[in-house]
Amino acid sequence: MIRLEHFQEGDFAELIEWIHDEDILMNWSGNLFRYPLSNESLAWYTEDTNVVNESEAFVYKAINSTGKTVGHISLGGISWKNRSARITRVLIGDATQRGKGCCQGMIKEVLKIAFDELNLHRVSLGVYHSNTPATKCYEKAGFVTEGVHRDILWYKDAWWSMLEMSVLESEWHKLNP
Repeated sequence: MIRLEHFQEGDFAELIEWIHDEDILMNWSGNLFRYPLSNESLAWYTEDTNVVNESEAFVYKAINSTGKTVGHISLGGISWKNRSARITRVLIGDATQRGKGCCQGMIKEVLKIAFDELNLHRVSLGVYHSNTPATKCYEKAGFVTEGVHRDILWYKDAWWSMLEMSVLESEWHKLNP
């Protein structure tokens, strides 16, 4: 069981600790942040977030059934007019919790917020082609692959491609009556 709570300044240190190398940062955020992650960059990232019908982004920490913070997820790029958003920056920060359903729980909870609370119609995401565990998690949650952005990121002398995935409100409600 995972619950989401708004990510706030008091949570910055833990996220910075989780993102202890450049590879983790790159998988988490692409080129959005520079390594090392800082309080200043996270303050910028969370500015003007988490206000229904106003904010373009909602940023969360994920908490497991024992009350321990185990991850991070955001729902951004919100278009209130088009009732759409994009899941970004998904991270199971506590390595001992990987492979235990936390990602699935985080995705389920953020989609519940998107479709049931924010009344969105479509949620998309991008996942680097090499991140097979995440891709499987998203497919289990009902996401469908729409296409591939080929060679979208140059990192450590190699090109990374990104799968583009989405789930619609009707598909979500069919899987989660």
